[in-house]
Amino acid sequence: MPISRYVADFAIPACKLAIEIDGGQHAEAVKADAVRTEAMAIHGYRVIRFWNHEVLGNLEGVLQTIVSELGKSPTSP
Repeated sequence: MPISRYVADFAIPACKLAIEIDGGQHAEAVKADAVRTEAMAIHGYRVIRFWNHEVLGNLEGVLQTIVSELGKSPTSP
């Protein structure tokens, strides 16, 4: 889902929620991810991130987190 000049792994535009699934390479890209998150926030999106292993090993917990985030108010651009 394109947001600003970035592409979110998943997004729910009506809720202004972007979901990123990060692999191991993101452990070394903390600053780049922060810039990406800020760019999406400028457009009103909240960004939540999960590691690949979380999605694969705890899908129920990941889904619960997403549902919880859906209940929160979107950020203002």
